[in-house]
Amino acid sequence: MAIKKKIQELRRKREEVQMGGGEAAIEKQVAMGKMTARHRIQTLLDEDSFQEYDMFVEHDARDFDMGKKVLAGDGVVIGTGSISGRPVCVFAQDFTVAGGSLGSMHSRKIVKIMDHALKLKMPLIGINDSGGARIQEGVNSLAGYGEIFFRNTISSGVIPQISVILGPCAGGAVYSPALTDFVFVVENISKMFITGPEVIKTVLGEEISMEDLGGARVHSEITGNAHFYAKTEKECFEQIKKLLTFIPWSNEQKALLVEPRLPRPEFKAGEVMPDDPKQPYDVRDVIKSVVDDSEFFEIQELWAANIVIGFGRMGGKTCGFVCNQPLVLAGVLDVDSSDKAARFIRYCDAFDIPIVTLVDLPGYLPGVDQEHAGVIRHGAKVLYAYSEATAPKITVILRKAYGGGYIAMGSRHLRADFVFAWPTAEIAVMGPEGAANIIFRKEITDAQNPEEMRQQKVQEYREKFANPYVAASRGYIDAVIEPDETRKRLLHALEVAAEKTVTMPRKKHGIPPF
Repeated sequence: MAIKKKIQELRRKREEVQMGGGEAAIEKQVAMGKMTARHRIQTLLDEDSFQEYDMFVEHDARDFDMGKKVLAGDGVVIGTGSISGRPVCVFAQDFTVAGGSLGSMHSRKIVKIMDHALKLKMPLIGINDSGGARIQEGVNSLAGYGEIFFRNTISSGVIPQISVILGPCAGGAVYSPALTDFVFVVENISKMFITGPEVIKTVLGEEISMEDLGGARVHSEITGNAHFYAKTEKECFEQIKKLLTFIPWSNEQKALLVEPRLPRPEFKAGEVMPDDPKQPYDVRDVIKSVVDDSEFFEIQELWAANIVIGFGRMGGKTCGFVCNQPLVLAGVLDVDSSDKAARFIRYCDAFDIPIVTLVDLPGYLPGVDQEHAGVIRHGAKVLYAYSEATAPKITVILRKAYGGGYIAMGSRHLRADFVFAWPTAEIAVMGPEGAANIIFRKEITDAQNPEEMRQQKVQEYREKFANPYVAASRGYIDAVIEPDETRKRLLHALEVAAEKTVTMPRKKHGIPPF
């Protein structure tokens, strides 16, 4: 009987904790269109796979009458479970308990599951829904954030770290997601900002809504802080599950090998490129013409759209794609697209995911705004990322590759393993029009018909220099290939480069142009 009573008591205590902040708080959470912390975990993980730890942890604060308050689980749920049968670590802040605020014990629970993830070499998924630091606990709350940030940093490049913003994430709390690999946001639910609307009104006298300050759209389209945007929480969880099919569980493993599949017949590389070299096209059609089943999982689709990044498979193996997008700003590199590309290149390299680069750009974006925004410093990040990367690197030049853009986009000079070019490739210091105006300026000016002479010289320059054969003659291009040969060439190059080894100079670490 004594054992049965104790089991009943355990069940009662579990039920109390699982009620979080109580029925009224849960109803309020649901009324805002949000799941509860445990519902979120159950929806994300495989059915019946979640094992919770530290359920009965309580805060240890005593000031401001905190000693009289009982906070179920101290406002955060932690544990392990599985996604598609593979183990993951997860935590979810519970907004129904003290607004999900972070205190000393709350942070210690998060730190514990972070340590588990690093030690056991499995992904960490953090669901953020918190009003920020628990003011009543003072510096202990700040210390808790510091411990989390430190672990985010040492885990970087070792295990995948995924942040899900499903409510407010304010003040210092925003820096943990910023240190992780992928950030997911949901329309009308996610809010991220350093200082809230009330502070901005007090200090600057400006009225601004929480959504306009740091909503899901803002971070998906303007700041680049978010990598994936969803309309609902369930859609967000499906995005996470799909991402996990592409990436390795740690830097000591490879991504899952799946059954190879041919691209869908409606995507043909040879039919993508327009005859007019000034006409744009969607580089995603080229990607879909080479990847298995034409499936491409794009990352940061809404931000810096002049570059396209994401995952696809070739021969059943995950590859990272970095591609100029001629549909947007002619595919130029600018401040934001440089950051976007460089960060993704470094992620792929950290987990030894081969990098496929598709090139079509006129160079870096000119202009006073870009110069003042630091395009030199930001643009250098791409050079650094490609140069530092030791994962297999294969580049295909589709059309324009001018000036510094040619060098930056995974060129042979930054140690690409293989570089191919379509016959439509134009590799030169600058475009034929600009080059002709400089080189043949006197002849054009002195001509009876300057415009006719200019067009003649532009064509002369294009035929002589703006083609792939000059670079091929110097060995900078391994092969000039037909567009429809691209998949075959890439598959072979990836196979050949799969076990590459690179010896780098001994050093503690490099100093990127952060």
